[in-house]
Amino acid sequence: MLQEESDLSLIIAQIVQKLKGSNLYAQLERQAWGSWEKRILKSLNSMCTELSIPLARKRPVGEQKELLNKWNEMGTDEPDLSLFRPVYAPKDFLEVLINLRNPNYESGDSLSFRTHLGLIQVPLKVKDIPELKEFFVELSLTTGQLGIDDSTQVPPELFENEHVRIGQKVLAEQDSAAAQQYIRQGSPTALRAELWALILNISSQPEDILYYEQLKTNVIQHDLLVDSLIYKDVKLTASNDDYYFVFEDYLYQVLLCFSRDTSVLSHFAYNSASPPKSYIRGKLGLEEYAVFYPPNGVIPFHGFSMYVAPLCFLYHEPSKLYQIFREMYVRFFFRLHSISSHPSGIVSLCLLFETLLQTYLPQLFYHLREIGAQPLRISFKWMVRAFSGYLATDQLLLLWDRILGYNSLEILAVLAAAVFAFRAVNLMEVTSLAAAEAVLADLSTLKVMPLLQIFLFATVT
Repeated sequence: MLQEESDLSLIIAQIVQKLKGSNLYAQLERQAWGSWEKRILKSLNSMCTELSIPLARKRPVGEQKELLNKWNEMGTDEPDLSLFRPVYAPKDFLEVLINLRNPNYESGDSLSFRTHLGLIQVPLKVKDIPELKEFFVELSLTTGQLGIDDSTQVPPELFENEHVRIGQKVLAEQDSAAAQQYIRQGSPTALRAELWALILNISSQPEDILYYEQLKTNVIQHDLLVDSLIYKDVKLTASNDDYYFVFEDYLYQVLLCFSRDTSVLSHFAYNSASPPKSYIRGKLGLEEYAVFYPPNGVIPFHGFSMYVAPLCFLYHEPSKLYQIFREMYVRFFFRLHSISSHPSGIVSLCLLFETLLQTYLPQLFYHLREIGAQPLRISFKWMVRAFSGYLATDQLLLLWDRILGYNSLEILAVLAAAVFAFRAVNLMEVTSLAAAEAVLADLSTLKVMPLLQIFLFATVT
């Protein structure tokens, strides 16, 4: 009896400790995001002051007509953006994550975590290789995969033909859950747009098209400071990309409408962040005069437009493209630039990446750490952008198939580790961060699915 009471007391103590850690981490999330948000808003307000421009203004009638006339060719417009700068870049956000600490663990409560030598020092639970193998079981060596078994060396009758036939049946039945399961083995190119829309529950009803037109009207009528940040980001990223420069007009249309979409605010309900606020002039601090700014609560950062660019290959009707992007953002992409303990949140992805390298490629991890080339400083930008702009588009879409199929972003961290494993021989020879970055500068020739399969099911045990 005494033994049972002792065991029960131990269990209760462990639960209390876990709750204590959980509550402290939630508090840590809010504090970290609060200070980060202040930095972003300070940067935004400084830009307003320096350039003597307001956060928002109503466009004169002539300007409204001009914008409406060139709506489908905004890429030809060359506004002077030289004085505008991105509010922040991924590397700035990484520094915030590196400085995260949970005070509950500073006193030595988590001795096992003391052995973690990466940059992320928050002890979250992440999957190990056996758990990843179980989670991504459809990626195993014995399961057919688009991205491997559809290569020219493999006769289509062995896998591809039957996989296409099943995909057509899934679409005919309009079964979203079946589509999600199916896409774990990859989507045929011809079916991908419909499959993704089915999984995301996007059907393009007349009211959806009307809503998009209302957002467009708002863009025409009002000019926001973030519009210039969007223009600047597209010019700096997608416009200079060999794959995406042709979609410049689409990117402006989608992102400008996105900034006005107040329905996006709903994702803050399951996010530790809160949407930034602005106040009517002269009413600073008075909540009744506060408005969310921008209206969707999302301030674009350097590379933000790359979340939209790959979708332009699949959807050519602006309102459908818009709906797909918005749903991808509120389901997945927002987690890549906000602080949370969610398994698909960027903090967990960073920790998963570092843990995989330190555990299964320790020699490489320690070598890079010793020469001042912490692997996360290289891979972070890949994960924040979900590899958009780094992989060839066909490979990126195969990767995003699996994000949708597994409803998880964890595959980004696994792929990042797999890239390091693939280039390990060359990386072991480098002697500086710059040299390591040079080895990993070009990912455009990589084949995603073989890398993932080999890393998960063949390389590490």
